[in-house]
Amino acid sequence: MNRSEKSEVIGSLRKIFDESTMVVVAHQKGLSVAEVTNLRAKMRDAGASFKVTKNRLTRLALDGSKFAHLIEMFKGPTAIAYSKDPIAAAKVAVEFAKGNDKLVILGGGIEEKTLDATAVDTLAKLPSLDGLRGRIVGMIVTPATRLATLAQAPAGQIARVIKAYSEKDKAA
Repeated sequence: MNRSEKSEVIGSLRKIFDESTMVVVAHQKGLSVAEVTNLRAKMRDAGASFKVTKNRLTRLALDGSKFAHLIEMFKGPTAIAYSKDPIAAAKVAVEFAKGNDKLVILGGGIEEKTLDATAVDTLAKLPSLDGLRGRIVGMIVTPATRLATLAQAPAGQIARVIKAYSEKDKAA
């Protein structure tokens, strides 16, 4: 790789670190092309990405970024999972690592906060941002639905009473 290619890679990594909220660092040893492709597809579906990195170039890209605290994790065969959603990358990486021992989560970071492997695992158990939004909307809509049901109930009862009286009068 010549100098211009290296600076291009460093520039693209800097862009990734600037645009991401969450970065998960993992060791990947012996993952096949099919496994990496499968992992990337799962990441893409969740709104995250996965990239195998060169440690030296990644350390240069991290220097001065909000994820600079992760520099020490880049030793050995590393890869990163990253996303704008603070949970998506962690969720997919941890789920994949549970089913495949060739991917080992080392840790990660949310903005300037460093996370160890246990913290990344805990974060992965949280619902996604869209899931949380859905729960909030459900909590807001449920009381309104119940109020509408309660408001309709007295009117329905009155209608049944009137109908019963009208049927009673017809029978007599």
